[in-house]
Amino acid sequence: MILIYTHKVTPRVRYIFKHIFTRTLTIEIDFTTKVEEFVAFNGPKLSYTNVALGNEFFIKSTDLLFQQGVSDVEISISKWDNIPCFFFQGSKSTIPFDIFSASFYLITRYEEYLPHIKDQHGRFTAKQSLAYEHGFLEKPVVDIWAFKLKKALQERFPDYKYEERKYQYMSTIDIDNAFAYKYKSIIRSVGGILKDIYKLNILNVIDRIAVRFNLRKDPFNTFEEIINYKKKYDVRTIFFFLIGDYTTFDTNVSASKSKFRLLIKDMVDYARVGLHPSYYTMNDNVKLKEEKQRMEGITNMPIFRSRQHYLRFSLPDTYQNLIDLEITEDYSMGYASHTGFRASTCTPFYFYDLDFEIQTPLKIFPFALMDTTLNDYMKLTPKQSLGKISELKREVKKVNGTFITLFHNESLSDYLRWKGWKRVYESMLKIATN
Repeated sequence: MILIYTHKVTPRVRYIFKHIFTRTLTIEIDFTTKVEEFVAFNGPKLSYTNVALGNEFFIKSTDLLFQQGVSDVEISISKWDNIPCFFFQGSKSTIPFDIFSASFYLITRYEEYLPHIKDQHGRFTAKQSLAYEHGFLEKPVVDIWAFKLKKALQERFPDYKYEERKYQYMSTIDIDNAFAYKYKSIIRSVGGILKDIYKLNILNVIDRIAVRFNLRKDPFNTFEEIINYKKKYDVRTIFFFLIGDYTTFDTNVSASKSKFRLLIKDMVDYARVGLHPSYYTMNDNVKLKEEKQRMEGITNMPIFRSRQHYLRFSLPDTYQNLIDLEITEDYSMGYASHTGFRASTCTPFYFYDLDFEIQTPLKIFPFALMDTTLNDYMKLTPKQSLGKISELKREVKKVNGTFITLFHNESLSDYLRWKGWKRVYESMLKIATN
């Protein structure tokens, strides 16, 4: 156990110290605000306050963890052994910057509470983030800082027994369209055929008809392959099913279709299953509740995992709605347009609500990359994508973090815009589990 002295143990202090020491470094800690207790303690200890008490392991604090609410924070980027950092504190501090305030700022997504311009889907954009602006979006700097802190502690307290956490991998699959053509309503099927004829996509018309009359397997029905890969590589796999009502942005098969319901039930037998709340649930807790109840009706089990469709969420509202519905795990933390670490960490963390200044029971699982980001936004080839996947995996492995990827069932189809991508998923599993 490491004893922490600070002049005031606020909810922010408790939250970020627990995240860095307990969850990231697997080091137990305790707090004291009494100088005499700290001085008398013979084990490993550090102080986090304005002025050092003596020659102890001292980290000079800024005001951020002792404030409430959100206000504009002035940030200038420095370097700590070539790693970007901010809230620089100089040589009097054992660590040259306030690692705890900087980590809190990034993990709580403090900047997303400040005024910002939203994209066409109402989302905070990667390009407005501090991480993108200063070139560290693809580095889990919170974990990198934590491991450098651990190294400094090991040098000061070599006799303390430090444990290592293990690298983990998680494959997550979003089901926006379980089937390309099968089990769609007559109106949607006819509309699709007419649209393809108008655009002279004659091969699509042939595929539609062949699938409708069971002459060909639906191209998006790749579930058997995904399950086979799960078994082959022993990969933790989670399916997120979109079961909201039809809208321009929500185009899955109707949840009333028995074959679709049967598919969801089948997946429950082989993998973990979560809810993929539809486009308009971002600020609509009534719709969110309906969809959760619908999913629980299909699976006959409580649903506690979730990922927002289009990665549409606004802080803190969407997360507060999830908490109200007893969702305990969210997997939406990432960007559609860019790969990397939106919260600058590859360690799952609890959502800290800056409105109420509390750590909530909602655990956030940040993902590092998405198939559509690689293909649609970055315009990478399958080969280039595997290079990017390897880079990100290496960053996570260096800090023994949790590498989470987001793919869709349709990207294994080798169909239309996913031509040539079928092998990417299995190759990624090899990279991630190696």
